[in-house]
Amino acid sequence: MKIEKIHHVAYRCKDAKETVEWYGKNLNMDFVLAIAEDHVPSTHEPDPYMHIFIDAGDGNVLAFFELPTKPEMGRDENTPEWVQHIAFRVKDRNTLIAFKEQLEANGIDVLGVTDHTLFHSIYFFDPNGHRIELACQDPEEEKYLARLNEVKWEMLEEWSKTKRAPKQAAWMHEKELTDV
Repeated sequence: MKIEKIHHVAYRCKDAKETVEWYGKNLNMDFVLAIAEDHVPSTHEPDPYMHIFIDAGDGNVLAFFELPTKPEMGRDENTPEWVQHIAFRVKDRNTLIAFKEQLEANGIDVLGVTDHTLFHSIYFFDPNGHRIELACQDPEEEKYLARLNEVKWEMLEEWSKTKRAPKQAAWMHEKELTDV
């Protein structure tokens, strides 16, 4: 018995319509479905909500809840803003650059392109304050993944004991990868 795939990932939004329009305009995602009810089906709590679903490509669905009766949205202040994010894969570096240019032309601040060795990314925030990452694979990804696969358990064990970054993958952020 195994999980097949993610059915959808849900976040909260400030405004459902604004969110649908923003994802359509900036990330070319299609609006798939809306569900609105006055009671929460799982808890039966009386609480009106709008639940929207957006096509994130390849059968992946991104969903949002607008909750007008709840206190204003916030974020986990104990977690740095760079940690909690959703990452979407794009075809290649040219597509990544094209998205960066489109986002910036639409007035969105974009961080990157950041080279993570395995992949390359840009980062920005949606109108709800959720951090978004667009990533494209590096042409040498398979080679790098094989090398990381060899040390993953060793790294995890070391981290578990020391809570310090193990050095088995330090090569990923060195300027020269000649021995890879």
